[in-house]
Amino acid sequence: MAKLWGGRFQKSAESWVDEFGASIGFDQQLVLEDIEGSVAHVTMLGAQNILPKEDVEKILDGLAQLKVKAEAGELEFSVSNEDIHLNLEKMLIDLIGPVGGKLHTGRSRNDQVATDMHLFLKKSVPEVIGLIEHFQKTIVEQAEQNLDTIAPGYTHLQRAQPISFAHHLMVYFWQLQRDKERFTESMKRIDILPLGAGAMAGTTFPIDRLKSAELLGFAEVYANSMDAVSDRDFIVEFLSNSALLMTHLSRFAEEIIIWSTDEFKFIELDDAFSTGSSIMPQKKNPDMAELIRGKTGRAYGNLMGLLTVLKGTPLTYNKDMQEDKEGMFDTMETVLGSLKIFEGMVRTMSVNKARLHSAVHSDFSNATELADYLATKGMPFREAHEVTGKLVFTCIQQGIYLLDLPLEEMQKESVLIEEDIYAVLAPEAAVSRRNSLGGTGFEQVALQIQNAKQLLV
Repeated sequence: MAKLWGGRFQKSAESWVDEFGASIGFDQQLVLEDIEGSVAHVTMLGAQNILPKEDVEKILDGLAQLKVKAEAGELEFSVSNEDIHLNLEKMLIDLIGPVGGKLHTGRSRNDQVATDMHLFLKKSVPEVIGLIEHFQKTIVEQAEQNLDTIAPGYTHLQRAQPISFAHHLMVYFWQLQRDKERFTESMKRIDILPLGAGAMAGTTFPIDRLKSAELLGFAEVYANSMDAVSDRDFIVEFLSNSALLMTHLSRFAEEIIIWSTDEFKFIELDDAFSTGSSIMPQKKNPDMAELIRGKTGRAYGNLMGLLTVLKGTPLTYNKDMQEDKEGMFDTMETVLGSLKIFEGMVRTMSVNKARLHSAVHSDFSNATELADYLATKGMPFREAHEVTGKLVFTCIQQGIYLLDLPLEEMQKESVLIEEDIYAVLAPEAAVSRRNSLGGTGFEQVALQIQNAKQLLV
């Protein structure tokens, strides 16, 4: 089959070469965006009297028919036509005759494909933002239900200090908030139209790029035609934002996995988000959390892949840039799926409050309270730290905890310790007293949740 661009060629490539160079296997996902861009382009050509009205109407009617077939999944794409652009142009010509070839007046596949990807992200990134916000609401709901639930906080995966479990959950709200802000801010770069840049130098036809932008709902157009066709920053930014989002989801997934083990038993995942073993009947595996943790690597790889493609490509368009799409599609699918799964996983998980209560009463996470207690009585904190450490060691030797240690034992290390120390060492007191701004004190966490809700209005 003759190529639509093959006039100067005397020899055709073998089929396996065509297959290697073709992108239709993946860029057919841009079929609706490509039709949408073409509708705007030919409408503008008509408005500028570049094409006669009857040609424009015929082309628009043909594009409308192709759109109906595309939405019904009835279009059959061919590797011989390489990409989504040439496939649709060939279909249009077959449908309405040679006039379909006029559609490409004043544009190139270079500005066409860039337009398609801008349109794709312009539609899809708001969906990511919406799912992030939905997940944030679920986190806030779980936090409200666990405001008074006390849990061990960790550093180095060692018990550190008692905290409100809601305070821990809200960490992920704020990480997601920053993710949401990054995606929202990136829309400024996505909302720029490259259409009309031509192959790289613009066009001799009297096109109206601002009219095309208006028709497609873009805020502005690229100021430089070479930049328009070579820019993939907006995709890199999407991939970068997605990689960081997946980092946050992966960290949360890691904690979900740890918390659901028999060793921790802090939570139990709903059966709908767990799987069993083919050989061990007792198993309940947190497979969805593990998959999200694993899929994070895909997002990283897609980001690094595109950065590597772009780093050595001279201006303007190069065939290397065909590699910009699969990673974008894959990351979008990964992010959307991960957010949906994670929201459901957190919404339906049950928190083992009794186990958490037992945990904070069976450790030394209240040791800082004793050091702070001594410091408030005038002892230098470094000395108070030393005294507390010795008392912790005494407890370890006896197989008990600080709340079990008799007062006279404590007073051997410091006479400043009095009977009120036991109230101070209670995990509930340890949490409630930490009312510094952003701290884990119950009042501060309640305020944090209130502020979060205002951001979700």
